[in-house]
Amino acid sequence: MAKHGVAIGGISVIIAIVLIFFYLLLVVFPLFEPAEAEQVGQFDRPGGAGHTLHMAMEEQAEIGVRFSDDGRATFFETTTGQLVDDQALSLPSSTSITSFAIGEPLDARVGYGLSDGSAVVVRPVYKESYPNDVRVITPVITYPLGEEPLPIDEAGQALVKLAVQDGEEEATVVAVTADGRLLLTYFAKEADMFDEEAVSLERSQVEIPHDGGPVDFLLLDKDQRNLYLASANGSLIHYDVTDKEEPQLLQRLNVIDPETRRRLTSLTFLTGDISLLVGDSSGRIVQWFGVRDERGNKRLRAIRSFDEQQRPIRAIAPEYSRKGFLAADESGRVDIYHTTAERLLLSLQLSDHALSSLAIAPRANAMLAEDTSGRLHFWRIHNEHPEISWSSLWGKVWYESYDAPSYAWQSSSASNDFEPKLSLTPLLFGTIKAAFYAMLLAVPLAILGAVYTAYFMSPSLRSMVKPSIETMEALPTVILGFLAGLWLAPMIELYLPGIFSMLLIMPVGILLFAFLWNHAPRVVRHSVPDGWSAALLVPVVLLLGWLSMSLSMPLETAFFAGDMRHWLTHEMGIDFDQRNSIVVGLAMGFAVIPTIFSITEDAIFSVPKHLTFGSLALGATPWQTLTRVIILTASPGIFSAVMIGAGRAVGETMIVLMATGNTPVMDFSIFQGMRTLSANIAVEMPEAEVASTHYRVLFLAALVLFLFTFVFNTLAELVRQRLRRKYSSL
Repeated sequence: MAKHGVAIGGISVIIAIVLIFFYLLLVVFPLFEPAEAEQVGQFDRPGGAGHTLHMAMEEQAEIGVRFSDDGRATFFETTTGQLVDDQALSLPSSTSITSFAIGEPLDARVGYGLSDGSAVVVRPVYKESYPNDVRVITPVITYPLGEEPLPIDEAGQALVKLAVQDGEEEATVVAVTADGRLLLTYFAKEADMFDEEAVSLERSQVEIPHDGGPVDFLLLDKDQRNLYLASANGSLIHYDVTDKEEPQLLQRLNVIDPETRRRLTSLTFLTGDISLLVGDSSGRIVQWFGVRDERGNKRLRAIRSFDEQQRPIRAIAPEYSRKGFLAADESGRVDIYHTTAERLLLSLQLSDHALSSLAIAPRANAMLAEDTSGRLHFWRIHNEHPEISWSSLWGKVWYESYDAPSYAWQSSSASNDFEPKLSLTPLLFGTIKAAFYAMLLAVPLAILGAVYTAYFMSPSLRSMVKPSIETMEALPTVILGFLAGLWLAPMIELYLPGIFSMLLIMPVGILLFAFLWNHAPRVVRHSVPDGWSAALLVPVVLLLGWLSMSLSMPLETAFFAGDMRHWLTHEMGIDFDQRNSIVVGLAMGFAVIPTIFSITEDAIFSVPKHLTFGSLALGATPWQTLTRVIILTASPGIFSAVMIGAGRAVGETMIVLMATGNTPVMDFSIFQGMRTLSANIAVEMPEAEVASTHYRVLFLAALVLFLFTFVFNTLAELVRQRLRRKYSSL
């Protein structure tokens, strides 16, 4: 019964591990599924014959809207093209539309520049109702800044280029007039205390000095701080308009090399309005964003390029809440990219004609494109995890607002346009770092202690020491983490010089005591029973520890100007975190020592006595017998102890969670903390949205940890078996 019970238990464990592996694989696999798309509808352009200026869709991608140059907003069903509503905008009859601007996509505001120097801002709103329990969407055109045209140019010149952004407290309109002037007009909002929807506007205006060159593209970011002017030859001007009264010229540059003779054909913001996407006549798309130079000033810099398309880029549609975008070219092709993953996700041939307009649904699950023949193409997109690629998970990535490529883990933020940083490299680095410092402390203490306990210690003392150390293993790691974070870390910070002086005082003091004890009178030495000598070290270790701590303050005053932490930071350039690798090494090493000690002690104590007696009988000293017979024979067990201890250190969660500061940094310094794979899973899994990219990447981290420990333990078992075969003849 015992034989079959053990067999069934072993097989059950193997089956459970295999099932865990496949479950992790099942959750992780969708991360690497390719993007897919299918055509749902194709129809003639709904509404009037006016040229399409802009298209958009509501959140469910059921209703689309087309703004045309004849001053109409046409709403239609995206799957069939059936007309839902066709509204004429409230524009003065005596004027014509001379320019058009798209605001923040989430706010869905667009602006019309008129021939009399005024502008109108409109916004489509989709009202939902449920008559007879049937969902009905009713589109309505609203005027967030009022139906009356906003006066922009008092001289009455036509607005040939326009940029519009509307915030909670302020709205800004930037326009280029027909005579080449660059006007920045901003409206301070003041809500009516009796009517929340009524807003009064206080107009102010400044003319920005401009050389009068051609302006083919005009962009204003959603925070109304950065203004970009660009011409078709690739020259770009960047203004800081944070202070609306005194705009500042920040930079002039060429986003296209003049020698290539390419033309700038498309310019838009990536979601978040930090990056610019520059499309040219060769089909190349380049991402630019601000990077600090050696003087600390932010300057636009080309970060990455996408060269898959070969025809001029006609339209770029950035996703609303992710760092992906769609690009349409003159060949009728649409490509889907993601900037952080730095890869092409999908390429689609929509039409035989050039594409003139492109729109993406707010949830990035559908797109709408119009070609030059007047046909609209509606496609559904399945692209759940575009952020994931080999480079984004394991390589250095140049994230927005970073000054250089880096490894980073930052999975969430309060902002909807946040760029997720999902590199597993700093987490794996932190896992190895924590295990290394824990093993650095635990391995020598546990193995040497086990050797002495099994070989030199008296049986009566061993019967007390071994159970005491094994009892330490039952101490919950959450208690150790709690003590490490709240007591040990502040104490180490306070007595930092004493901690380092202990590394010198403790071994020197023990060796000095051993020397004095060895030269003590024979009567004194023989008063201690054989095998009990180690007990004499207990008061010595306590005394030396007290001496080291007592010397901490004098040493800090004498050599570190009274503050070793400040000295490390400002004199040595070494940052110091209170919860650092020293704390982890001590706390996690304390947790790992019982495991290594117990297995090592059993392995040494189990060496057959006849080997020991035979070695001694042949004239070997006890130390020679230990090093040339006992250790070699027990080496498979000792190696297993170290590997099991390392496995526990790699998988430890609570200690590193509470004692490391939990910061995912790539720094091997003992004064810096870390974040491990297991601690990261414990912290972020409760808050991760089920089936989201974040959720699946956490499972990927678990799979990496699983495979890491599996491969590590498998190699360890191979080494152990080789050692067993090698020394089995002793």
